[in-house]
This record gives sequence, C-alpha cells and structure tokens, in this order.
Amino acid sequence: MISIVRHNWNREEIQEIYQMPLLELIIEAGSVHKQNHKTGEVQISSLLSIKTGGCSEDCSYCPQAARYHTDVEVQPLMKTEDVVMAAEMAKAGGASRFCMGAAWREVRDNRDFDRVIDMVKAVTAMDMEVCCTLGMITEQQAKKLADAGLYAYNHNLDTSEEHYEHIISTRKYEDRLDTLSNVRKAGITVCSGGIIGMGETDEDRIGMLQTLANLPQHPESVPINALVPVKGTPLGDRKRVPFYELVRMIATARIVMPASAVRLSAGRLELSMAEQALCFLAGANSIFAGDKLLTTPNPEFNEDMQMFSILGLKPKAAFSNTLEKV
Repeated sequence: MISIVRHNWNREEIQEIYQMPLLELIIEAGSVHKQNHKTGEVQISSLLSIKTGGCSEDCSYCPQAARYHTDVEVQPLMKTEDVVMAAEMAKAGGASRFCMGAAWREVRDNRDFDRVIDMVKAVTAMDMEVCCTLGMITEQQAKKLADAGLYAYNHNLDTSEEHYEHIISTRKYEDRLDTLSNVRKAGITVCSGGIIGMGETDEDRIGMLQTLANLPQHPESVPINALVPVKGTPLGDRKRVPFYELVRMIATARIVMPASAVRLSAGRLELSMAEQALCFLAGANSIFAGDKLLTTPNPEFNEDMQMFSILGLKPKAAFSNTLEKV
C-alpha cells in the first residue's frame, strides 16, 4: 500500500480498511509504517498525575470524577520539585517524553496554572519532550504553555461525535475540537486519540478515526486506549476489549494517519509480549511506560526494557521527530 497523507477521508474508505482480514490489515499497516518511520524505534513516554481526583466532569470511564465512588483519593497539585524528581526517574528509565496530567475540567488562570508553567520549564530544561493534559484550554493559555517550552498537549476525542453524548454530558464534542485548535494556534504539537470498549460500534470507531484524520493537520501522536474498567464508574462492569480489536484500531490509524506516532496506551498491562509485538508490527511506535497511567496500572520500565531487548527495539530519542508532513 502506498502511503499518502490525506485529510479528506470518507467513512466508507476507512471502513474498507478497518474490515480487511486481520493479517492482511497488519501487513498493509506495517508497510505504511516502514515508509514513514524507523521500524525499530519506539518512543517511550511516562505519565504522571500531578493533581489527582475531584474532577467535576462526568466522563463515564474515569475514576477521577468526583461524583463516582472509586478507590482514587483526591490529592492536591504536586510540588514542582517532586515532579522534577519523577521526571528524572522517568528519564533514567528510558523515557524521552514526560507527560503531566491534572484532573481539571479546564485550565484556570490562577496560582496552580502558574505552578504548572514552572513545572513545564523545569522538565523542558532536562532535554525531555514535555506534554500536558489539563482539560480544556484557551488560545491564550496554550500560548503561555508554548512560551514555557511545552512540546505537546494531549486532549483525546475519546470516541465518535455520535457516541460522545453517551459517555460525557458535562462538555460537548465541539469543546474538544476547540481545544485542539487552540493548541495548534499556539504552535504546540497535538496528542489526540481515543478509547475503545465503551459500548461503541465499529462505525463509532471509524468515525473517531475519520475526525482525527480529517483535521487540517494530523495529530503528531495518536493514543489508542483500551478501556480499563474501574469499579464505581458507569463503565466499571464492561468486559475488556478483545486483543484483536485493539490491533485492528492501531493498524487502521497507522494507514489513515501514516506520519503520526500511534501510541499503544491504556490496556497494555493485559497484553502478552507476543500481543504487543503484533501491535508494533501493525504500526504502534509509542508506548507509555512506568507503573501507572494517571491512576491505571501499567507495565514497569524494567519489564519494557526486557521486551525491547527481545524484540530488537530501541527507545526513540527526544526531539527526533520524523514527522515532516502530517
């Protein structure tokens, strides 16, 4: 398959790709991946929850929503020195990107935001790619983060526009897209993907990929998450997504957004090394490492390094972005 960066995909075209026989789809996606990336390189990111719990949103999958009764304890914004210490440990473990997440609905112009700016400056000075996920932000707030050195901003679409209202009612789909636009205007790279396993249909998954692929510029990073059901949330009783559905999403994302990094994200803890290897073959070239993704368990750094050694993979260096056209 010839790799072409496009921004005019229709659903029928993506559906045709998505519904290919799985092994054929993996082969095609692997070919596209090889045309656009170094196949032996995988970016390692570390994600730290710098402010945990107490969020006013009602995202059905999230244990940090204040209205749900989960085991997550509310914690205030971390001290800058503690965040820097966590970043140092992540870098020593092989991470080239350090992501900071705060359980906020939106960024507010207050002392907490000023402290986040200080955190961004401090970690950027360590020669790491710094990413934040802080909820909705304005163009002016995004500019402040850019001036502080922020490399990437994560704001997932989660699902299709049609299915969104069944998952979240405290914000609209347009709010998500507006935040992505504000991030772009500030010159920050975009990290945006979604979650599968929330009761959506294949059409919803295809719709989400279409929205991402038809943005004026593709997200530089596209996380593909498998729902990790958490007791106490509305989706806490959902069954885990079958592995082959995760691979199918990764492969389709790789083909329709060939130059983007496709990140194997939440749900990776449940995958064997062989299953993760298939994800890499299908085009995944980024992972989160470390013992937690915000509040969700995740494989530890040493386990991942053993896997990298066996599979012949190597961590991608910071700022070695191969994306020329997205």
